[in-house]
Amino acid sequence: MPIQLGAHTIKSHGTKVLRSHMHDWIILVALAVTEVILNVIDPFYRFVGKDMMTDLRYPLKSNTIPFWAVPVIGILLPFAIFIVIYFFRRDVYDLHHAMLGILFSALITGVITDAIKDAVGRPRPDFFWRCFPDGKDVYNNVTGGVICHGEKSVIKEGHKSFPSGHTSWAFAGFGFVAWYLAGKIKAFDRKGHVGKLCIVFLPLLVAALVGVSRVDDYWHHWQDVFAGGLLGLTVASFCYLQFYPPPYSTDGWGPHAYFRALSEASNNARPTSTTNHLTLRPLEMETHYPSSERSGGSLEISSARDSGPILDAMEAGRRR
Repeated sequence: MPIQLGAHTIKSHGTKVLRSHMHDWIILVALAVTEVILNVIDPFYRFVGKDMMTDLRYPLKSNTIPFWAVPVIGILLPFAIFIVIYFFRRDVYDLHHAMLGILFSALITGVITDAIKDAVGRPRPDFFWRCFPDGKDVYNNVTGGVICHGEKSVIKEGHKSFPSGHTSWAFAGFGFVAWYLAGKIKAFDRKGHVGKLCIVFLPLLVAALVGVSRVDDYWHHWQDVFAGGLLGLTVASFCYLQFYPPPYSTDGWGPHAYFRALSEASNNARPTSTTNHLTLRPLEMETHYPSSERSGGSLEISSARDSGPILDAMEAGRRR
């Protein structure tokens, strides 16, 4: 199939692509609303006893990577990569599906992550200082459970340790970018260029460092980070393969929609050429009929003579 780079731009096909995926954008809005709701509601306040505080006394620190930076590095930075590639390839299908795919990856990951956070309610490693900011711990005399007197919002956030949202979002975004770059640079073309693999692994390294920062800040246990990274990378893989062939495929450099558009354009061109071919045949026949009438049946004789040596042999037998 011929490659037609520059034939599908934002100006020529942008509106068509948006209309054909309008329902997908509506689903994205629904996912965003769900994500907001999951962050507003209270999590499950899991029982925390005095004997559990040994592993929950880490200092309460600020975030090395603040919350607002997660969508910036996980979504907006990849958007910049997609736009740069668009200016080189001029393929609106690639631009649209890359943006749609990474948004789905981030929001699906966010909804799953926060739903699990709210359901599990695991305390963070710094829970002691969230519960007792003055360092004076108080426990129930019967159950031995904590009686917190810290700020309500801080305590609420202290029950959202598993899994790590920073890590899952980072792997959802940069995991998608790793798949995307692998396809664009044809990392698996069997030519053995290790430099291409370095480009593919770079986004994953950035996502991993985001996860490490969550352990260093004592906001998460290592299990939270591991689960978050696995969750984000899994969702990113599904979302990428929803819109693109695998990077090791021959067509791995472009989205499914691009090749489908080329196929439809090719199929639409075929009936035109077939019609022209069929309309020529009656014209050829019409030019023969008048000539046969003018020649007094010469066309009929010539057709008999052209029938081959079999009829000639039969005619010779009759004469004998």
